[in-house]
Parts: sequence; structure tokens; C-alpha cells
Amino acid sequence: MDLSIIILNYHNKNLAKELLKNLTSELDLPYKYEIIVVDNDSHDGIEDIIKERFPQVRFVQSDRNGGFAYGNNLGIKVASGKYIMIMNPDLAILSDGIEVMYEYMESHPEVGLAGPRLINADKSVQYSCTRFPDWRLPFYRRTTLANTKTGKKWLEDYLMKDLDHYQNNYVPTIFGACMIFRKDALAKVGLLDERYFMYMEDLDWSRRFWENDYKVAYIGKAEVIHLHRRQSAAESLPKTMMSKTARHHIISFVKYLLKFKGKSLPKTN
Repeated sequence: MDLSIIILNYHNKNLAKELLKNLTSELDLPYKYEIIVVDNDSHDGIEDIIKERFPQVRFVQSDRNGGFAYGNNLGIKVASGKYIMIMNPDLAILSDGIEVMYEYMESHPEVGLAGPRLINADKSVQYSCTRFPDWRLPFYRRTTLANTKTGKKWLEDYLMKDLDHYQNNYVPTIFGACMIFRKDALAKVGLLDERYFMYMEDLDWSRRFWENDYKVAYIGKAEVIHLHRRQSAAESLPKTMMSKTARHHIISFVKYLLKFKGKSLPKTN
């Protein structure tokens, strides 16, 4: 098997259905691939949709919602591809993005983990590769501090806005909405860390790939539409703490800081 594509579903059956239609009817991939859908204990009807419309798709039912890392790891454990791709249900592949990512990995054996150029529906770029953050991340991403002069400068550096996002580059980290990686690299790097329920899994993983002598790449020439709209950061801290997603973000970031406390950042060139 050349490529395994994993889609993690949690109460997103309609988005997952559209992505499966996209992958199974509109793409003509020139290599052997499989699609695996993991349902993170939502039981929202996605299993019936797969049985009726996509019988070639492998379905994995989780017995609990263990979060992003837990659900994707279930798919990774049964995947048989040389390369494995993780995809959120809210993606649309309307170009040759998958082929570009696959061929990039084939021609860059030094790269263990990579992600495409994610774009919004209006074709604007989503900044989906970053530098390693410091303790200021949740404050500048989740509160009105993002609108200050210092906050804007910090975010521009963190989001690598100085990078040409239409070119391929090695980067410190990539976002987890769409990632491709070498299955054999997991013997050294390990699976996604399930201590994070949501957020920071991709940051943690990117860092571990670098620490284990693999490069992480941003494939700017591979275009993938991502329909996700990030929650506004322009909130006061009390309002931020009332948001469930923001609390998960902050808790996961604290776990990340504690995990790598005292460790030097890996070199990323």
C-alpha cells in the first residue's frame, strides 16, 4: 500500500461525506491507497453513510472520545500505507494537492512530516506553519493582546508571515488539519501524544520529528481548502476562559510546556 488516508469524525458526518465523495469520485490517484474513517464515539450516522455509499472505505469505531491524538492513533495503528495522511473532515481537495504531497515525500527522504498550503474558500492563505512558540502563545492567540502592537509583531513572527507560502520550505511546525508522514518514522518518533485532548498534538509531533533527525516541511505548492474558521482571538481573558475550546488550548499548552521544560529547541535547518 502506497498511501493511507485517515479521516477523524466527531459529529461531522456531512462534512466527512463530502470529503469522501471528493476523494473517491473526483480524484484519480496514480498509486494504491486506502481510506480509513475513525468515528470518535459520536455515533452520528457516519457508519451507515459509509456502508451505503462508500463500501471501499474502512471504518473504525472508537468506544470513547479520547481526543484528536487518540482517534487518529486508532487509524494509524491499522493503516498499511508507506505514507499516512491525516485529514480533518472540513477539507476539500480540488486540485492535485495529494499527488504533490506524495511526490514531495518520495523525492525528499530527509522529510518525515509535511503539510500543504491550507487556504480558505476565498483562496486566501491560512497560516498553517509556525515557529516554535513560547509562553506568550495563549495570550496572543486567545485574548485582546493579539491586537496590541507587541502582540501583532509576535504573531507575525510565530505564523511565519515572512515566508513565501507558495513555495516549499522546511519549517519548525505544521498544523494537524492535514499532514502526511512516513509510517516507518514512527518507530523512532512514536505516535501522537494522547495526553493532549485537543490542540498542541501537531506542535509536539513536529518537535519530536525534528528531535529524531527528520525534517518537517511546508509544501507550499500543494493546495488544500480548509473550511475551518478559527474562533476570534479578540476576547478578554475571562471570556476566553469561558470557551471550552480555548480552555482545551490553554490546558494543552501547559502540558506541552511541562513536557519539554528545560529542553533546548531542536535545530530546524
